[in-house]
Amino acid sequence: MACSSTPLLSPPTTTTITTINHHHHTLQPIFPIFTKPNLNRKLTTKLHVSSSPTNKPTTQTQTQNPNQETIFFDGGAHYGDLITNLLLGFTLVWLPLTLAAVSRALYLRYRFSNLRVSVISGLTGEDRSDFSYSVIKDVQVVPRFIGEWGDIVITLKDGTKIDLRSVPKFREIAKYCLSMKEKSSQV
Repeated sequence: MACSSTPLLSPPTTTTITTINHHHHTLQPIFPIFTKPNLNRKLTTKLHVSSSPTNKPTTQTQTQNPNQETIFFDGGAHYGDLITNLLLGFTLVWLPLTLAAVSRALYLRYRFSNLRVSVISGLTGEDRSDFSYSVIKDVQVVPRFIGEWGDIVITLKDGTKIDLRSVPKFREIAKYCLSMKEKSSQV
């Protein structure tokens, strides 16, 4: 008997290869302390330049020419006055004093030179009061917040009292005003 055997043929198999593109998004950590430093980053430094004066006071005591004006102090209200009033401003009772401190910090500057005292106020500095040391009768100081800053009360010869509030280095400035008053009376 002849046996015919037919080989079992399996149907042809096809293989499909699909490519899946995965985009891996890395999450930036909230706290960069826990990450490894990236040494490939470039360090950049931003430098902000402004022609307007800062709130840091400048002091000079040198006088070369008596007719040339040299600035002894040029600055605004003490920053501690603003911070203290902002912290106390959360109470409704202290809120008006806080608003006054904010307006002093933003709109008020004091300038003491060898020729005059200037009080510059207003949004653009348009309101300015100047007076020379020869019209000063008396200078008194009132310390604030354990002596960190204070008020200077200048009494003029015509009886006008000028109250300069929250002045940094107020004792040094008051002594300077008195010495300049003595100098101007000797001339």
